[in-house]
Amino acid sequence: MRVLILGGAGMMGSGTARDLLAPYSRPVDVVIVADGAADRLEALRTALPDARLGTVHMDITDDAALAGLLADCDLCINAVPTYAGHQMRIFDACLAARRTYVDYGGMGVMTVQQKAKSAQWEKAGVTAVLGLGADPGLSNVICRAVADRLDRIDRINLYWAATLEGPENPVLVPPYAISTVLAEYGYASKQFLDGRLQEVPPRSGEEVIELPQPWGRTRFMYSQHSEPLTVPFAKGIADKGIREFTWKLHLPEREHEAWLGLVKAGFGDFATPVTLRDGTTVSPIAVLEAVIDRNIKAHAGSIPDQDSHEIHFAVGHGVADGKPTRVICRVEGHPNPLYEGYVDAATSMNMSIGVQWILSHPRVPGVWGPEEYLDVADYLADLKRRHFSVEVEVTTTEIL
Repeated sequence: MRVLILGGAGMMGSGTARDLLAPYSRPVDVVIVADGAADRLEALRTALPDARLGTVHMDITDDAALAGLLADCDLCINAVPTYAGHQMRIFDACLAARRTYVDYGGMGVMTVQQKAKSAQWEKAGVTAVLGLGADPGLSNVICRAVADRLDRIDRINLYWAATLEGPENPVLVPPYAISTVLAEYGYASKQFLDGRLQEVPPRSGEEVIELPQPWGRTRFMYSQHSEPLTVPFAKGIADKGIREFTWKLHLPEREHEAWLGLVKAGFGDFATPVTLRDGTTVSPIAVLEAVIDRNIKAHAGSIPDQDSHEIHFAVGHGVADGKPTRVICRVEGHPNPLYEGYVDAATSMNMSIGVQWILSHPRVPGVWGPEEYLDVADYLADLKRRHFSVEVEVTTTEIL
């Protein structure tokens, strides 16, 4: 099997390449990483000296180059950031080439557009699975794990939290694409409330939950994400009467303050060009990315070692066997030697897990969410093999 990763020399794509080629993974024949940054491709070749790894320097706007790469692969991973503006073009190119497509998520907006084309993909006999990272991806799968243990679903509430242990970092290091973080903080989101999708203001829905250490008292907020736009509509969830489905986020506190400050300064509207006093027009996101990248390089020696911990959990309420029931599925990631070399092991590895499962099973044509397509037991077993802890807690009482 030949896997193509577009934009694959970035934080997430390079990690996925690493996991696909790892000795504990199902074997793939070739992983081709295509990216527009020659320096990142060279760094990846140095860090990952595997004969099965190939690299291609390409301009993602080159349709002919894209078509040529798609013709020579079995599955395409779209690792180009959603807000770079190429999501639908790559998606449509995979349909035209009749190649299996996966991505790390479409921030809801693109996800809806992609799902609307499912009939075309089914007719063409081609498969697409959307949002195969950690959130979305893993998050969708744990929602399915919760839903499958309930006969009637009243609500499922989904959360992700990260925290950092160690010296405070004097440098702002983005956890993933800067545009994605700013969208999560600056854009309104859609949540499934009272049986329908409703738009809610940015950073609303504040909720404080006591979590085990090292998270402790954790403050969550609504943010733009794709899970509320797919999970409550999936077969086996929608038909169980679900009336509420929400997604909430928590980033480490000091980083949260930094991103919040940037949004307050106007970077929440990162896509609209601004005109400087000398008449020059610039892109806010391009300027911010350049400044942050320059700062990271200039102060690399000041960036301390920090331990990253994250928790993903879905809480479902409903009825099972005629009794009120609460189901919680938790996945935790803590520092582990296996994660060395990864910027974001959870997102990178979860994409790899999903891709390996898709390649090792007969493909079902259409456009799917992970909660509709992947086998929960197999998926969670693969997570455990990568040293993520997985726990499912079912509480059944007369009254909850």
